[in-house]
Amino acid sequence: MAKCSVIQGEAQRQQAGKRLEYAKFRRAMTLVVTAVSMTPLLLLSAVLYFSYHAVYEGKVFDHLEAVVERHALAIDEFLFERRQNVRMQVDSYTYEQLRDESLLNDRLRKMQSNYSNDYVDLGLVDEKGLQPAYAGPFRLLQADYGAAPWFRQAIAEDRFISDVFSGIRGTPHFIVTARGRKTGGEAFILRATIDFAHFNERVRQIRMGTTGLAFLVNRQGEFQTNLRPDETVDHEALAAITALDFGKGLPRHLEKANAQNRTMIYVAYPLKMKDWILVFQQERHEAFAHLYNAQLISVSVLLLGGLAIVGTALALIRRMVQRISVAEQDQEVLQKQVVETGKLAAIGELAAGIAHEINNPLAIMVEHAGWIDDLMKGENTSGMKNFQEMQNSLKEIEIQGRRCKEITHKLLSFARRTDSRVQETQLNDLMQEVAGVSAQKARYGNTIIRLELDPDLPTVHISPTEMQQVLLNLVNNAIDAMNKPEGVIVMRSHQDDSWVVLEVEDNGQGIPQANMARIFEPFFTTKAVGKGTGLGLSICYGIIDKSGGTISVDSTPGQGTSFTVRLPATLPAAADEQQTESIPNKGD
Repeated sequence: MAKCSVIQGEAQRQQAGKRLEYAKFRRAMTLVVTAVSMTPLLLLSAVLYFSYHAVYEGKVFDHLEAVVERHALAIDEFLFERRQNVRMQVDSYTYEQLRDESLLNDRLRKMQSNYSNDYVDLGLVDEKGLQPAYAGPFRLLQADYGAAPWFRQAIAEDRFISDVFSGIRGTPHFIVTARGRKTGGEAFILRATIDFAHFNERVRQIRMGTTGLAFLVNRQGEFQTNLRPDETVDHEALAAITALDFGKGLPRHLEKANAQNRTMIYVAYPLKMKDWILVFQQERHEAFAHLYNAQLISVSVLLLGGLAIVGTALALIRRMVQRISVAEQDQEVLQKQVVETGKLAAIGELAAGIAHEINNPLAIMVEHAGWIDDLMKGENTSGMKNFQEMQNSLKEIEIQGRRCKEITHKLLSFARRTDSRVQETQLNDLMQEVAGVSAQKARYGNTIIRLELDPDLPTVHISPTEMQQVLLNLVNNAIDAMNKPEGVIVMRSHQDDSWVVLEVEDNGQGIPQANMARIFEPFFTTKAVGKGTGLGLSICYGIIDKSGGTISVDSTPGQGTSFTVRLPATLPAAADEQQTESIPNKGD
């Protein structure tokens, strides 16, 4: 018991060691396969990502700069046209003509008609800043602009566009002016107010997405257009924009984080002789939304691909390790089988040698028993006191001696048969022979072997040695499966049409239904380790199948098992033909 425990413990340690080796091998292979598969994928993804990122970022900035530049040029063209129109009025009329308010109203109506009401009013201002003539909705006749900053600039320049201011009317607006000369040489200006609401809406129409908006500032950072209450501009960013040097190229862009820690993109383009700056701002996240979406999709695909690679590698490696484990187990079984086969061969040779050595003494013993019986009959010893007992003893010696001789003869016959050549074989003889050989083993198992043979059974074309092996395997399995004190094994033969049918039926423990599908698989056995190789029924199946027959099994757990072998019978015509072929033609 202690030795058995030591062996089981050693076997468990070996199995644990193998499992550990398999686990290490599986991890190593998984790491190698994953690294080899993922490294090129990651490198390629990184190269594509940075290349695509740089190209896409450049395209976005180019697009934004083009949009801002186009709108800035349009606004500049708008201001230039409005100022040139005023210039044309000064060049067409004298100061005295322009003081006529009817003329001034007529010119205002025509200018409004030609330029979509962009002009609000028109006023004539002399060299002292007084406005002697006015056309428009406000009461600004004789208004004094002498102290207004814009007037000092306008009277000094031939053409002028002011910043946005409130002025006398108290609402944001800006004016365009053109300077003229009176007959006496004094300067005067003709000024026109531009509709600020219209102009402001024109700038506000420059929008992109939900966060992209445009506005105008002057060089001092003062807004020249209005913002909505929910729109804000970072003051630091505004200071950086007004400090830009546009001499290094147009337009310019920069990125800055606002108070909400959101990175904003600013694109700036100067206009009105660089006095104003058209600024477009948009959140970077929105401007590069498509890029971020593409990045998210790429990362998702990369992760899914990586998981697929790792999962596939794990599955394949697990399957490979399982096959290696099964192969090693099969190798161990084969090694044990070789050892068992060698033992069986040695035992067979030993048994054959012993049978041969015993056979001669048995023959001598039987002959001498017969000779003693003859002597007793010749010497007329019938009157001896124990004559009948002596004669019975000699008879028993002769019977048992002949029985032992028959057993050794069968054992020698069985051990020497190795011929697999196919020939006409009477299966009843083989069944009787196998029953005789297995009788002793059956008695040890409290089992009897009963023969129910058809005396008219036709022959079959098969190797007697291989068929003997089939019958011996079936009978031995039946004996091993017996677990009751009165076991019965029935070996039955009969003819079914053109088939010879053999049955080996026992009343043993039966075969579980779960094992029925694997009963003929190689190395499948339910016997204890060392009690069976799992090859017996597989060999039986191969021999019967090779001979053109079938073998099937029917079993009920607790009631018994029946193996049925069907082999093609040799028909009389075929048997005659084969016999004719085997007899040499006398004429030859």
